[in-house]
Amino acid sequence: MHDWFETPPGRYLLAWEQAQFDQAVADVFGYHALQLGLAEIEGLRTNRMPHRWLALSDPAMPVRSALVTDFSALPFPANSLDLVVLPHTLELSPDPHATLREVERVLLPEGRVVICGLNPASLWGMRQRRAHLYRRLGFGELFLPEAGDFIGYRRMRDWLRLLSFEVESGRFGVYRPAVRSEAWLDRCRWFDNAGERWWPIFGAVYFLVAVKRVRGLRLLSADWRRAASRASAPVPIAGKMHRDTTHRQQEGNGF
Repeated sequence: MHDWFETPPGRYLLAWEQAQFDQAVADVFGYHALQLGLAEIEGLRTNRMPHRWLALSDPAMPVRSALVTDFSALPFPANSLDLVVLPHTLELSPDPHATLREVERVLLPEGRVVICGLNPASLWGMRQRRAHLYRRLGFGELFLPEAGDFIGYRRMRDWLRLLSFEVESGRFGVYRPAVRSEAWLDRCRWFDNAGERWWPIFGAVYFLVAVKRVRGLRLLSADWRRAASRASAPVPIAGKMHRDTTHRQQEGNGF
């Protein structure tokens, strides 16, 4: 997929996805954030957490300061990360279920995962399926990278729900036709506005933000320390106060 991002449709898709990540992670707060895969997208560049990592599964990728690891066995303790971004990570993973389960494990309760993936129910997806059919017949060329498998939008939401994630937002993008020419992509620029209005679910890529929910978890408000101090303050006992007042009155009257 890395070489494909150098093509005109690859650059078009990359620009849209980069803008979505920049917007989605800018106001996600915490201390620890992780991007899994695809160094071409800087999924955390607008995020302000003090600790941010890029993890890759391919040791041959020449990316400085990247963590090389198995995405289904991340070197982080459970409930330790505030944010994980997955740019096409699941569709390129040999075991997307294991990767998503591992993301759920390392995320803190109320932590967020941001996912983008190619949409099989799009013009780009249909062209890819047609190209696969032609290749079986001995001719044709794939439009999208051969690596990986499409994961549909509804299917991805089902996976997230099974792992107790709540989808916070979701959208589609990249509506221009599946053409290789940069000139034709520019001529079809009007498809972006038209597609978002008239056929929104048929964008070539989808973008999801989900929150990890934990049943029975109660979040403390910002003034929890003051509430705790009020709860632990001594409470006067009405009967004791009455007896003490009566005793002092009797002493004052000479009894």
